[in-house]
Amino acid sequence: MDEVAMTVNGASVRRHCPPSTLLSGFLRETLQLTGTHVGCDTSQCGACTVIVDGRSIKSCTMLAVEADGADITTIEGVARADGSLHPVQEAFRAHHALQCGFCTPGMVMASVALLARVPDPSDAQVRHGLEGNLCRCTGYQNIVDAVLASAKTMKGA
Repeated sequence: MDEVAMTVNGASVRRHCPPSTLLSGFLRETLQLTGTHVGCDTSQCGACTVIVDGRSIKSCTMLAVEADGADITTIEGVARADGSLHPVQEAFRAHHALQCGFCTPGMVMASVALLARVPDPSDAQVRHGLEGNLCRCTGYQNIVDAVLASAKTMKGA
């Protein structure tokens, strides 16, 4: 067992885990942060996307020990401290950018990371930024619309 220490959603975490534990499993099973979904376990769907040190990462492709010392944000850590939704979450709701919801945490996390890098993205930049995050229900136009709308909201905030 290896000991890992990291900051998850603003809280310091120190746990032991087998060296082969994926970050997705560590978050879901060890920390009980089940909002990070695991859809494929092969990094193809993006449902497990989290933000690690400011970068959008598919957590099924990273070992927990690789995240030692990292600052991680999961979908549970995106909402504001008062419980209100992050502008990306609110835009996903307002623009009907979710249906079954399975891909939504990964899409939201990839969108938050994208907007941190590119605060005023074009349609093409949003589509490129969300490549690798798959949705099987809604189609992508409402998702793109939600990201563009949240960018405008965040710019005005």
